[in-house]
Amino acid sequence: MYNFPKNLYTDVRIENVFATTIFYENNMLVQNKTRIENGAMIRIFDGSRWYYSSTTDLDNIQNEIDSLTKIAAANPDILENEVVKRLEIHNEIRLKYTDNDISKVSNEEKLAVLNSYLPLMEEFEEIKSSKVYYKDNYTKKRIISSIGTDVTFDSQNCAVALRYTVMANELPHTGTYDIYKMSFEELKGHQDLVKKDIITDIEYAQKAVPVVPGVYTCVLSPETAGVFAHESFGHKSESDFMIGDETMKREWAIGSKVGSDILNIIDTGCIEGSGYVPFDDEACEAKENYIIKNGILTGRLHSAYTSALLEENPTGNARAMSFEFEPIVRMTTTYIGAGKYTKEELISEIKNGIYIEDILHGSGMTIFTIAPRKAYMIRDGKIAEPVKISVISGNVMKTLNDIDGLSDTVELKSFVLGGCGKMEQHPLRVGFGGPYVRVNGIKVQ
Repeated sequence: MYNFPKNLYTDVRIENVFATTIFYENNMLVQNKTRIENGAMIRIFDGSRWYYSSTTDLDNIQNEIDSLTKIAAANPDILENEVVKRLEIHNEIRLKYTDNDISKVSNEEKLAVLNSYLPLMEEFEEIKSSKVYYKDNYTKKRIISSIGTDVTFDSQNCAVALRYTVMANELPHTGTYDIYKMSFEELKGHQDLVKKDIITDIEYAQKAVPVVPGVYTCVLSPETAGVFAHESFGHKSESDFMIGDETMKREWAIGSKVGSDILNIIDTGCIEGSGYVPFDDEACEAKENYIIKNGILTGRLHSAYTSALLEENPTGNARAMSFEFEPIVRMTTTYIGAGKYTKEELISEIKNGIYIEDILHGSGMTIFTIAPRKAYMIRDGKIAEPVKISVISGNVMKTLNDIDGLSDTVELKSFVLGGCGKMEQHPLRVGFGGPYVRVNGIKVQ
């Protein structure tokens, strides 16, 4: 297909993207936009440096290859380079969504689905403002390389997201509800669930009292546990943070004890959702990567470059936000593995604690902080009154070791609005989740 230069490694990543955004604010249409993009990222590696070019002129890719070739240094031993040796060779077409391609659904149908949820924003007098979104994305990629790779694959998602402000006791409370699906038809008919959640938000806003600050045993919902895993440990597992940092290499040596014996944290691009990446942007196939297994650091996330420098295996985590960017080490779907308890059993053993149901945001790599959206006291083994919490926090490594119970089912979540940020590449679609997690010694204020 292309004339690749001798004595250099070359790959071409071609992307075709279809995306829709429809946005209502206070039930008034603000945006109805369809975006179609076709572009390519071309990379050449001479064993010392990477050379990049991005273009939307797909008929001109060969010229881009030729231009990069002129500034690279020919290397007759390029195939023996440790980075190149770690690049996988696959020849496969893996298209999952051609039969229900979201780009084939009319804009009128998408508007109709979104309009079916708008009356809920006017049904409750407690809702003072609202934003309602429809978003979809269909992306097809083809990656071709000079070592023989030729893979084509796709990903798709569509979603309705509701954001609203409830006023109670003269204070605002933020409400959210997301419907994230792989096919358009699955977005229909969730009004009763949305309504139930709105009623819960109103009741919470009316009854919640300020928490008594202190240190508590907490039960984290799957959403909260997933954000904790992503922010506090997932980013630590992205191996480019370690390059050139001998202290981090010693502190994060494979085989180190980093958490409770029952703790497993996994990252994989194999699971459908916003973290679905059957091949990464270097055409490395997705794998199930245990970052922590039974409390032991067993792996980290890699590109071919970082895996070569750290003498480990690639993991399928070289990802770029779009064809305009080079791939860097990023998470896919990162989650905490299941345990053996039910949610009720986890709670039943707590005399005085807190259940974190969902969150506004979270951050942190050494000290984590999470701002809950809804939380409830646990008293004598039962969920009790709702409480307002500004933030929960703790030392990441201590918290990982203070986990003493996990539920026996895992729930995985997908970002509808936004995503993961790293360097200038934001937002990247990722997945997250876990079981219900019981952890001791959390600072609550």
